[in-house]
Amino acid sequence: MKKVVLFAFNGEPMCFVHVLLNALDMKEKGFEVRVVIEGAATKLIPDLAAEGNPLSVPFKQARAENLIDGVCKACATKMDTVENARTMGLVLLDDMLGHPSMAKYLKDGYEVITF
Repeated sequence: MKKVVLFAFNGEPMCFVHVLLNALDMKEKGFEVRVVIEGAATKLIPDLAAEGNPLSVPFKQARAENLIDGVCKACATKMDTVENARTMGLVLLDDMLGHPSMAKYLKDGYEVITF
């Protein structure tokens, strides 16, 4: 099974929704896929749970399918969304000086794709 991790750095909602849509599509096609919310994308965290926000539907589906691996703790702290992430029950990733390590995923056989 092909393993892919999508690192979402871009804070533009249109870009982020494509990360979610691609993750869902890959999962449907048999990939093992994970999403890491990083960089400026962490500012979108409050919007992800907001009813009526276009991001909330694919985000809820990705969460239901266990595709969201976590959120960069350092970036969420910088973007002032770390408490939102905690409230939502998202895992805070900080194994590389407060940020998620791509090397960890590579070591586990994942192909890393950045957005």
